Amino acid sequence: MNPHCPFCSATVTPRSRFCPTCGQALSQSPPRFSASSPIASGDPPIEGALTNAKRLQVRGNALDLRDLINVVESSVQWWQRGLSSGDAVTRDQAARAIDELSQIMRSLSQQLAQGRTTICITRRLPALRTFDVACPSCGSGNRAHARFCQRCGALLNAAPRYGVGSVRSRALKFRIAARTDTGRVRQQNQDAVYAGEIDLPGRQKAYLCLVADGMGGAAAGEYASRLAADVSRTYLERESVSHPPLTDEAWQNLLRDAVRAANRQIYDTARVDATRRGMGTTLTIALLVGDRLHIASVGDSRAYLLNLNGVTDDGALSAQLTSDHSLVARLVDIGQLTPEQARTHPQRNILYRSIGTDPSVDVDTRSEALEPGDIVLLCSDGLVNHVNDEEIVQIAFDEPDPDRAVTRMVNLANERGGRDNISVVMVRVEGGRNEEREHG
Repeated sequence: MNPHCPFCSATVTPRSRFCPTCGQALSQSPPRFSASSPIASGDPPIEGALTNAKRLQVRGNALDLRDLINVVESSVQWWQRGLSSGDAVTRDQAARAIDELSQIMRSLSQQLAQGRTTICITRRLPALRTFDVACPSCGSGNRAHARFCQRCGALLNAAPRYGVGSVRSRALKFRIAARTDTGRVRQQNQDAVYAGEIDLPGRQKAYLCLVADGMGGAAAGEYASRLAADVSRTYLERESVSHPPLTDEAWQNLLRDAVRAANRQIYDTARVDATRRGMGTTLTIALLVGDRLHIASVGDSRAYLLNLNGVTDDGALSAQLTSDHSLVARLVDIGQLTPEQARTHPQRNILYRSIGTDPSVDVDTRSEALEPGDIVLLCSDGLVNHVNDEEIVQIAFDEPDPDRAVTRMVNLANERGGRDNISVVMVRVEGGRNEEREHG
């Protein structure tokens, strides 16, 4: 038989630390708020505090419906303050938000009444274009059953012209621009960006880009993001030169190790320095090697892939390559919030995974093929909170100069309020000479 809350008498599960109804702590032990623990089955629940003093939990890949109701109630209370604003636009925005949240509340209540207790929060990223057939002449990827190469026109079932064991691979060119801006509201910039080259053996190069968005107080957040950038960059430079990976899986393992090295350094620093206790950061890395893109991500800084010819099999012009490790992103996934509502949601900064706030961290990784015409874009949430995906795509395609494109994006975010620091890194992929690579 399940126990009851001593404060409101509501039924609670035997291992609950907070009452799902009144939010009161059920024991004298201090509440654990880990905004960054991996959400895997068997792990302890991830807990967070809401603005109405209640708690939320993420356990495994599911969220309790009662916790979702707590989130909605907290959001309603937050928006109610806007109803007393002297600005008519603010009052109208608050009224619309409360009406939308009320609809969500009705939906959740109906699901609870029908006996549903949890809702899945697992996000599926888009499947990008697949190239199952390699051209024997130029190395370009082609879709299954294609007869001629979409890049050079060669017959795809012809024998390779360059000898047994060799593949003709494209050496792509990359034009890179990076910019970070404090925004219109914050006093300090807690974002860190980096874009540079790594010399690999055999006169090859890798191109490293990253965005980190710090948190935990002005000085601590700024330090955390900068430390994450420096540690991960140094690790990748050292290891990729001494032990260059040969496969996608090996590159992904290297990226995970680099991110975890940054996580450990930040976590250890916060433990011994009281002024930086609780600091953390997001970290999203893009590593471009030959015609391959390798991504690692923790938090809600994003990576996108764009191309006018489409980046998915259904022809979409853009795709987000990373998952936002935030509660609000999961509410969007399950249809409880629209992407536009998520941009202004009061709990949008609650992360359930970040760098430095726990001794270990799960790192999302993936690898994709690059094509001439691709655009790889990394950004902090200071951009996407003001500029939607369609506008990002439009600016990226309108501006052939990556420096001008990232400047336009930052300026647009500032024109719309600039409530947070804004960081953007853009890579334009162009065709280069072909080079022969021996395998065997």
